[in-house]
Amino acid sequence: MRKLLLAFLPFAIISCSSIKPATTANQNPTLRYINTIEVPFNQEFKNTVVGGLSSVDYDAKNDLYYFICDDRSIYNDARFYTAKIQLTADTLNHIAFQNVVALKNEAGQKYANWEKYPDSSIDPEEMRYNPKTKSVVWSSEGARVIAKDFAVIQNPSLQYAKLNGDYSNAFELPSNLNMQKEEKGPRSNGVLEGITFNKDYSVVYTNVEEPLYEDDTEATTTKGGLIRIFKFDAKSRKNTAQYGYLLDPIAHEPNPHTGFAVNGISSIQFYDDNHLFILERSYSVGKQACTIKLYLCDLSKATDIKNIDSLQNQEFTVAPKKLILNMDDLGIFTDNIEGITFGPKLANGKQSLLFVTDNNFSDKQKTQVLLFEIE
Repeated sequence: MRKLLLAFLPFAIISCSSIKPATTANQNPTLRYINTIEVPFNQEFKNTVVGGLSSVDYDAKNDLYYFICDDRSIYNDARFYTAKIQLTADTLNHIAFQNVVALKNEAGQKYANWEKYPDSSIDPEEMRYNPKTKSVVWSSEGARVIAKDFAVIQNPSLQYAKLNGDYSNAFELPSNLNMQKEEKGPRSNGVLEGITFNKDYSVVYTNVEEPLYEDDTEATTTKGGLIRIFKFDAKSRKNTAQYGYLLDPIAHEPNPHTGFAVNGISSIQFYDDNHLFILERSYSVGKQACTIKLYLCDLSKATDIKNIDSLQNQEFTVAPKKLILNMDDLGIFTDNIEGITFGPKLANGKQSLLFVTDNNFSDKQKTQVLLFEIE
């Protein structure tokens, strides 16, 4: 597999906003694709359906992986899984689930079924393990459903949980993450999609998947959209900074042209000081595969926009990004990739990088685990 070299992404002027370009640090990782394994559709584990795997994280000390499931307690309880992944000759061989844990709310109760009791349900999206505290941090996208006869308005959340799923405490989210009936704040199903710790676990980063209403329009096939990345102090659980990031346009025209199409950030992974891997996932009706692009962005070059209510008619510097990999170039099928993590060191001493796909509990989609080597 040929190496995919980093390339500068040119910056563009977004509607009514003046964005200053910046220069990225000299970071030059490349990725080599190794192989993919699949989890069979509707595989059962401890009386649950394995699917909807929306994130992945690796506990190196115990050689254990954490996968959150985005089931809103419809198929089974809102939950996460742990698993062992066998590598043979530095190749993915087999995944063996070890445990399934139900997530609980502050009252110590399991979350309700979204279809029956939406107000007390949850929408799990991302999870990261903290080896220092032996706990997990996870996010919910909340809900914004506006119908003729009813409305469900539920704020997103970012919270710590014990390894048995019990609630520990929650982060204090800034007001611009509050769901509203008006077209202001987060879009439904476009909120806290990624989480990552920094190297010493003192900082938590998270991101909205799509632009806030007041910041920008959604990405189209001709323009991207402005996303916010949020920085939190892991101990105080308070938001300390926000940064702008410019999405690519949607990769392919939908078929029919009026069909659904989207591009957003589906996951993030801390790389080194102030640098994050950013996973952009583009999907268009009529094309089964998703276009997956991995970027490296530099937050140290970006303006702190925490105190800017709307990014329209403002001048600021977005986090510059470099393209690491466009999976369209690999000649493989890539489904709905929603998770990324560093895995174990390979036999040659190189660092591994793994991705997981969310099959949305659909027999038309796949649950894949993809393995890469960082060169």
